Parts: sequence; structure tokens; C-alpha cells
Amino acid sequence: MQWNWQHPDWPRFRYRPDAFAAREAEFLRGSGVAVGAASHLPDDERLTVVLDLIGTEALKTSEIEGETLDRDSVQSSLRRQFGLQVDGRRVGPAERGVAAMLSSVYRNFNGPLTEALLFEWHRELMQGRTDLAQLGGYRAHDEPMQIVSGPVYEPKVHFEAPPSAVVPREMAAFLDWFAATASDGAAPLPAVTRAGLAHFYFESLHPFEDGNGRVGRAIAEMALAQGAGRPAFTALSLVLQRHRSRYYDALSAASRSLEVDAWLDWFADRVLEAQRSALASIEFVIHKTRLLDRLRGRLNLRQEKVLLRVMRDGPGGFVGGLSAGKYTALTGASAATAGRDLAELVEWGALVRTGEKRGTRYALPFDPGE
Repeated sequence: MQWNWQHPDWPRFRYRPDAFAAREAEFLRGSGVAVGAASHLPDDERLTVVLDLIGTEALKTSEIEGETLDRDSVQSSLRRQFGLQVDGRRVGPAERGVAAMLSSVYRNFNGPLTEALLFEWHRELMQGRTDLAQLGGYRAHDEPMQIVSGPVYEPKVHFEAPPSAVVPREMAAFLDWFAATASDGAAPLPAVTRAGLAHFYFESLHPFEDGNGRVGRAIAEMALAQGAGRPAFTALSLVLQRHRSRYYDALSAASRSLEVDAWLDWFADRVLEAQRSALASIEFVIHKTRLLDRLRGRLNLRQEKVLLRVMRDGPGGFVGGLSAGKYTALTGASAATAGRDLAELVEWGALVRTGEKRGTRYALPFDPGE
């Protein structure tokens, strides 16, 4: 089987630019809407949105690779990266590493993508790993770099990357291409197309022993931010994780030729889906801020604790919904006190009640999609 990098025209990817023009325009419009929405937030709330989006990206980009991180540790590490006050919790190397890499993407979004920066990201991401021969360097092993599945005795090869010996040369070409396709480069490309090609191109090279997916998605986020002209995360990994199986299938299907229309078509839809999700997070914070301002001085400590806990789960809401039993468990209040507290929250418009008897649930009064 011939892989894309074995074709004589590699890496001249073929696609129809006009097929993505409408979605490119929609992405730029959405970027403007997000900036306008965020401008209504106080500085501290705007930073909260940024940390939440980067934190979600950290969790989900790792989850795509089958690694589950601790949310609170990721947030603690991000706060440290941004020079904010942190608690005394011990943060593991996986949480610390991905937080450092993505914070770097956010801060350096408009700078050049260099070999030194990629190596820095890889060292951060792989810190604590003792099973890798190369930390902060390209793979150098002689055996093929393959993506496989199935039993050891009968593996299915989904992709084989270029040999390690040619990786430095191929990566130099990739970095030149990334610079040339920037908005101020010699051959500029629209934001979404460039991000989709950059991610696919990088994954086709698979230059590191491990961490290629996470670094490749960080590169896609960097390309989108450069295209939008502002540092922002689009919740891309959140959406790719939702479509994880199809994501791998789309990459695999495109890896056999230089025709990438199908990959770019799928990727563009996911970018717009991710952008809508990020905008919903911003709008959620705006609703939350307004609600808390309106309720200032009226909430008792139990009500405030529960309301903040429900809000912590973001636009998706409290998993399973809030019940009187959960309210009691969270606050230690009696059933009667919980009932009175919840009734007041409903009366004040802080929560809405649905269902009856054992099926009664309480939710925030705004739809994340509204």
C-alpha cells in the first residue's frame, strides 16, 4: 500500500478551495461575534472563560488519546501558568505538561512555529516519561512508526509514517510551509483550510515517539488563532473527542493519497461546531455573571455553594440534574431546609423546576444555546 508521503507530488495536497469559502467566512464572522460577546465581561470573568476553554482543551485532547486527567489539577496548573493565586495541591506531570503546552500556544499564537518551540512543547507534554528515547526531539528509532489496531498476532496497520531518518528534513519543509501559508506569508491560506492541512500534514509525518496527536491539535489551534487574528481556543478537542472514531477514520482515509477534500470538508464542519461551543461558553459566563449580580446579598451560604457548584459544570449543566437529595448531600441541610432553599431559588429566578415528586429536578434558567 502506498501512503501519501510516498507519492511523487508529496506534499502538494489537492483540494477545491471554493468548496470551503462559505465556511471560512462563517468562521471569521463567528470569531468577531465571540470577541464582541467577551467584551461585555469584566477582565476577571474574561480570564475565567479563557482558563475554562484552555482547561477543556487540555482535558479533551488528552482524552482523545485515552488519558484521563484531573480537572482541578489542570485548572490549578493553568492558574499558575497565568500568574494567578493557586491552592497547594500537588499537580501531576501529565496535567502540568499539557497546561504548559497549551498556555504557550495561547501566549505565542502569533509567533513563528519553530523546531525549538515544538521541542519545548514536547518536553512539557512528555515530562515524567521514562519510556521514551527522545524527549524534546524527533524520533530516531529504526523500526517503522505505525498506527495499528487489533491483536498482536494479526495487527491492522492504519498508517505508516516516513522513516525516522527523513523526519528532520520533512519537518523543516513542514515548518517552511506553515510560515509561507500564514496571512503574511508568501502563499497565504484561509484560516480553517490552513488549520486542517497543518494538522493533517503534521500527523502524516508523526515526528515524535509519542504525543503527536496532542501537538498536532495544538498546531491546528495556533493556525485558527492566527487566522482569526487573536488568541482564542475554539474548543476543537472537545468536538473532536465527541467524534473520536470518525476523526480517526477521516485521518486514516485521507492518508492514502494527496486528495484531501473529504478531510477538509469534515474538519471545517468540526471547527464551526467547536466555535459555536466556545461561544456558548462565553454566553454562559455572561448569563452567570448577570444572575449572580442580581442575587447579591440574597443567597445564604448553602444556596451560594450549590449555585456555584451547578454553574461549575458550564453550559452542559449539572450531570443528572440537581435534585433535593443532591442539595442535601452538598450542603448537609435537612430535607425541609433543602426544600425551602430550593423554593426560594426558584422564586428568585435562579433555578427552574421540572418534573414532580422523585423526578423533580432543578436547572439554571438559561439555555446554553440561546
